[in-house]
Amino acid sequence: MSGENSSADDVQVDDAQRVWDVVVVGAGPAGASAAYAAAVAGRRVLLLEKAELPRYKTCGGGIIGPSRDALPPGFELPLKDRVHAVTFSNNGRFTRTRRSKQMMFGLINRPEFDQQLVEHAQKAGAELRTGAAVQRVEQHGSAVPDRRTVAVVLQGGETLLARAVVGADGSASRIGAHVGVKVDQVDLGLEAEIPVPETVAEDWRGRVLIDWGPMPGSYGWVFPKGDTLTVGVISARGEGAATKRYLEDFIARLGLAGFEPSISSGHLTRCRADDSPLSRGRVLVCGDAAGLLEPWTREGISFALRSGRLAGEWAVRIAEAHDAVDTRRQALNYAFAIKAGLGVEMSVGKRMLAAFERRPGLFHAALTGFRPAWRAFKEITQGRTSLGELIRSHPLAQRALTAFGPEPSAKESAPTEEGAADEEAVTS
Repeated sequence: MSGENSSADDVQVDDAQRVWDVVVVGAGPAGASAAYAAAVAGRRVLLLEKAELPRYKTCGGGIIGPSRDALPPGFELPLKDRVHAVTFSNNGRFTRTRRSKQMMFGLINRPEFDQQLVEHAQKAGAELRTGAAVQRVEQHGSAVPDRRTVAVVLQGGETLLARAVVGADGSASRIGAHVGVKVDQVDLGLEAEIPVPETVAEDWRGRVLIDWGPMPGSYGWVFPKGDTLTVGVISARGEGAATKRYLEDFIARLGLAGFEPSISSGHLTRCRADDSPLSRGRVLVCGDAAGLLEPWTREGISFALRSGRLAGEWAVRIAEAHDAVDTRRQALNYAFAIKAGLGVEMSVGKRMLAAFERRPGLFHAALTGFRPAWRAFKEITQGRTSLGELIRSHPLAQRALTAFGPEPSAKESAPTEEGAADEEAVTS
């Protein structure tokens, strides 16, 4: 919800309080990366998190090459396993395992991973405040002393002042609502953390399972993390009962129904619309708050890390801006940077999802029986190429995507300028 037109009568403002250069809302991978980038630049940075850390997040926890490349210098991944093999199945059938001599990706638990990212931001100079739930942000009104300042209003009425704000507060983002983020793809992910005996854990060590599911665009996964298997499924929102059945059947089919999950959870993922804004005034959004994730796999950690870093860097420039014209220029530069990199990957991902929805069996056959397709999968997970680069540089992949997926729209190819707020665009 936006506080643009809200009354500030209930806001408690200390006239002598400090003005932060950058306030980051949300201490997940996107927010911690933004805080780190701004703090490394020598700015006064406050990182707000409504929960106490560490906290659990529904997430498979796969760390692909682009994620590793986006980590702060000296960051040591708290890996629970290193993946060298992938077993593919098509709704439980036609199972085949492909192997790689080199590690394709690593597996982490989000509480540890997020905590380490926050600690790196703190070491760079960012200040952390947990238990701080943001109610709204205001860029006009009595709580805002001048046009270079944003008021961040916490639940309870306390107000913090900043020259720039980065919203990284997840897919149900209040900051995203203020900016006017719009989404055109919403999916439901369900997940269970299942402790298993050593004999079962050993069978899975170094290997993950990807199962193409029964609903269009759905799939399931098993990610081994020591003595626990992370088992999950995802499909389009609106198929809640079918998604739940898929997870139950999936777990039973794997022979894991007899083990009691330590955690069962669900989460909505949201992909931004092509014309969705990434900023409003001195407020930027990144990660899930901006709807930035890969539409086909719904992979979000690398998008969070990369967009968070960019948001932190451009928040510094916005904090230094002395007027609305310069602020807008820097915000547009941030939007161009996002669209030129992550936006291209999302555009290809949307086409991949459309093709996968139509022909999941073809995807399965290609990955399990066509060596170039498997090689591309490995190179993407290892970070040696991206979906966008793959389509640009491989004529065969381009022809296949054109044959089975829709052409990109004109507005997918051009960055979107910051737009007017749409407070109803995103709801919890």
